[in-house]
Formats: sequence, C-alpha cells, structure tokens
Amino acid sequence: MDSQTPQSSPASPGPQTPHTFQVDLRGLVDLLSHHLYSSPKVYLRELLQNAVDAVTARRSLDPSAPARVRLYTASDGGAALRVEDSGVGLTESDVHSLLATIGRSSKRADGLQEARSEFLGQFGIGLLACFVVAERIRVVSRSAREPGAPPVEWTAADDGSYTVRTLPDSARTEPGTTVHLVARAGAAEWLAPGRVRALARDFGSLLACDVRVDGEAVTELPAPWDRPYPSPAARRVALAAHCHDLFGFTPLDSIGLDVPPAGVRGVAYVLPSAVGPAQRASHRVHLKGMLLTERAEQLLPDWAFFVRCVLDTDSLRPTASRESLYEDETLAVVREALGERIRSWLTGLATGDPERLSAFLAVHHLGVKSLARHDRDMLRTMLPWLPFETTDGQLSLEEFARRHPVVHFTRTVEEYRQVAPIAAAQGVGVVNGGYTYDSELVEALPSVRPGTVIAELDADTVTAHLDAVDPAEELALSGFLAAARARLDPLGCDVVLRAFHPLSVPALHLDDRGARHEQARAEAEERADDLWAGILGSLRGSAPRARLVLNHLNPLIRRISSLRDPELVGTAAESLYGQALLMAQRPLRPADSALLNRAFIGLLEWATHGEDGRR
Repeated sequence: MDSQTPQSSPASPGPQTPHTFQVDLRGLVDLLSHHLYSSPKVYLRELLQNAVDAVTARRSLDPSAPARVRLYTASDGGAALRVEDSGVGLTESDVHSLLATIGRSSKRADGLQEARSEFLGQFGIGLLACFVVAERIRVVSRSAREPGAPPVEWTAADDGSYTVRTLPDSARTEPGTTVHLVARAGAAEWLAPGRVRALARDFGSLLACDVRVDGEAVTELPAPWDRPYPSPAARRVALAAHCHDLFGFTPLDSIGLDVPPAGVRGVAYVLPSAVGPAQRASHRVHLKGMLLTERAEQLLPDWAFFVRCVLDTDSLRPTASRESLYEDETLAVVREALGERIRSWLTGLATGDPERLSAFLAVHHLGVKSLARHDRDMLRTMLPWLPFETTDGQLSLEEFARRHPVVHFTRTVEEYRQVAPIAAAQGVGVVNGGYTYDSELVEALPSVRPGTVIAELDADTVTAHLDAVDPAEELALSGFLAAARARLDPLGCDVVLRAFHPLSVPALHLDDRGARHEQARAEAEERADDLWAGILGSLRGSAPRARLVLNHLNPLIRRISSLRDPELVGTAAESLYGQALLMAQRPLRPADSALLNRAFIGLLEWATHGEDGRR
C-alpha cells in the first residue's frame, strides 16, 4: 500500500438557486429625473425618438411605407397625450421581451443590427423616461414583421406593474404603435398642448418624418442652411432671421458648415458684440435631425468663441443622457474640420470682402488674434487688417513695419503709457504689446515678414533717445539734482536730467520689470522679520533702478532748478515724481500715495508762507 495518506477532497457544492435583480421602478425614475436628465422635457424627445426609429425600421423592410408621427393632446383640458407612428410595431413576444425589460432595445432585435446607425436611440432606455412625467403608460401596437399577428396592448404603472393582452384587429388596423400617457401628480404642465407643441418643434423640426401636433406641422425641411435662395444676399437675410428666432440676436454674418466627410451640415452665426475668450459659447446640435443639446461647448476650437452654431450630424456620439456629446476621436476630427471652415471664411473675407472683414474685426479682433498667434498662415493673411495700438495711432503691424525700420514694443500697457508720448516726439515708433496676444504677435512678425526687426523697448532705450544736457549746465545744477536724488532715493528711484520733446512734459518716470521686481523685493524685505529679511536680502539683484527723467527744456523744471532751499527742492521732486506716475497711469503703492499727500501739503504750506517763511 502506498504509505502516503491522500488529502480529503472538498465537499461537493449543493444546488444553487438562481435569483434575479429586483428593480425599484420609482427609485429608478427618480434617478433619471434628478441625475441623468436635465429636465422632464426629455420625455417628449424619447417618444419622438422611439417613433422615428420605428418608422426607420419599417422602411428598412418596406421602403414605400409611410413615414409619419402624430401627437394628440387632450382636447378636454385633461393631462394626457397620445403619440401615433407608422413604424414597424411590436408583437406580443416583443412586448414581453422589450417593453417589460429595462435596458433592452428593439434596435438589437430581428436582424436590424446592421441598420443600427440609422437609429436615433442607442441606449435602450425608451419608454422608461416617460415615467418622469406620467403615472401610467398604455401602448397599443401592431407588427409589420408578422402581418397576421393581432394588435397587442401593454399597460404599465409607475409602481413597476404591467399587463399585456391581445386586442381585436379593429383596435389597430395598420402596423405601427400608439402610446398613451396620463400625467403624474405635479407634471400636468408637461402634457399641456402649448408645451407639447413647443417641445415637439424644438426637438423635431429637422426630423425626416412628417411630425404633426394636433394637425399642425412640426418639421421644417429642408433646414434653413440647405434651402435654395435667389442670391447670397437673400441667403444672409434669411439666415439672419433664423438666427434671431433661434438665439435672439442678429448676426454680423453667417458661415456655412457643410463638411460632408465629417457628416456635418449647419451654420455658424457671428456674434454682433464682443465676448471674452473665457466665455464659452454654447451650440445647438441635432443628431440625425433630433435635437441633442443646445448647450454643446466642446464643438469648436477654443479660439472660435465669436460664433454660435446650429448643425445636424450623423457622425457624433451622444452620451448616455443624449444631452451632450461624447468626447472622442470623432469629435476631435469634427472640431478641427469646423475650425478649418471658419478659418477659410476669414481668409475669404480678407481676399474678397474687406468691408465686411473690417466690420468683423472691429468687434472680434481678439478672437482672430488668438487664432493668428498659433497659425502662421492666418497671421500672414490678417497682417494687413488686425488693429494694434501704436504711437502712430491704430494701425496694422504690416503698415507699422513699413513706416519704421525697427518695430519697438512694450509688454505691458503701463510701460507703453510711460514712453509713448516721449518716444513719438523723438520719432521712435512703439507698439503697445500689453493687450491680450499682442506682444506674441509682434514677436511672431519676422516669421511671416522676413527682414522685420523687432525690439522690446525698455527704459535704457528710451533714455538713449533723449538729448543729453550740456555738461556745464548739468554741473551748475548738481546741488539741485543731489537734493532731488536724496529725497527720492528711499523710493528706489534715481533722478536724471535730459532735454526732450514735447516741452509740455516736465518729467518722465521710467522703469522696467527688473526695476519693479527689485522694488517689490526691497519693500518685502523692510516688512519681513529677521529671518525673511535675510533671505530676501540675499536675493538682491543688480537690476537698474527706476528713474525720474527731468526735462531741462520745460520752463517749470528750469524754475524749480533755481530753488536754493533743499527742503523745497525735495518737495518739488516728490511732486514731479507723483505727477509722472499719474501721467503714466501706474498703480500707486502706499508709499507713493503717502508721498503725494506729503508733497501736496508741503506745496500748500510754501504757497501760503513763502519760501522765506513770511506771509
């Protein structure tokens, strides 16, 4: 015998009893209404969607079958709705396997998988969404696939119970389905005639079926952008009216979005007023004619924030709620294609309709600048048109570069305001690069205009263009300059004497980012404790100090320079420093505000007492 003892085998498992999930229908309806759908109004979209899909399924079997959907509201003022379609219909077995099984879709059955792309619905939620507004649903249907099958009735309540029975042939003589809804408490408004008509028109105006509410047509085909017009001007007028009805504004222009490879047709409307880049425009998207969302934000590139779109597509995927678009590779391709179409429209305006382009840029130059900074072709196209603030007035970079051998620019609006009057008087052209995207576009200028020289304008460059004062005269004023420097030294500002135009400017405050950084560091060091003061002190750089440039040609400076009282000279220097800051529209630090107050009071005392202290 084998000396090894065999291990005991585990006991055989007993028979297992299968169980099925229990679904709390009321809880599921609450989940749909509060977390999946944004509004109860989607119930009508689901009804229209099911009806249109049923029609599509029947026409795949019989292309000559009618394509109609009829909605009837309660004529007696009651809260009820009836929806009839000429679709494929259901048999009794279909009812048990499809309507009574949550998540099952008729679009998966009966060999119609290959036609799935033609259907609007993709998630099989179907009639369940109707319980958001209805307490009871009754469906009467007759199948087109089994002509001999009798009509069948399915009645369900929102507590999860349902009944099924067959009906006599007279209950429905033609294939198709009729859905009856009875409103739940508090939801009667959603089945009111006016609300049903408005929702049906909103959701279904572009559907390929003949949809009517109480006999009134809902569909308006072809879509406004697909209709023939006698002239381009007539098309613009018609689309402008469509935009006003849809979005509430009259557009500057309309841009056709016919992109067949991307399965997209529609129109983009140019906003008549400026909007910021951070304000994302929302767009209306129809999926195979059915309105999917009116708040699509990711449809266009970020730079195209100056348009609002309405379009129909058969290539994009909806999310589970069918109220937004699924972010995938297809959407990325469509986004790029639509952006290219808008880019082509801009290029067409630049080459063929400069008046309309100028009107557009007067409102939306920021959006075009945003595009041009990444797109060299667009920058090259828009170069003669994009406006920039310069010392020569509002000009394009193309015109400005033709006038000046070197394109000087500042990176901030404050720097531009400091130097613009002086630079213009000295014949130095300057572009204000402080506005959004402007400095980036100036720096990109040589890439599209070879040979262009650009240079950032700093305090040293400006000072170098100012005329030096005769050394003998400057030496004679050394006492005045020393007193002025001593008063402004605590503010981190030096004093220099130059001669420049215009004569009306007594003093010019110049600094650069390095000087401002050093100034901020010094202030922080003064406020810090010993530890942080030591750390900040170790960061002391060699950046140039700010400077107050006194204009020796100005009559006021000549009079002030003749003063002999050092205290009065210091007060005058502080006044000139504060006035130069205000002229440059620079933000005032607390120390600057205190200086202005002190200088103002000092001048008042001098004016009332006189330089020698007498009244």
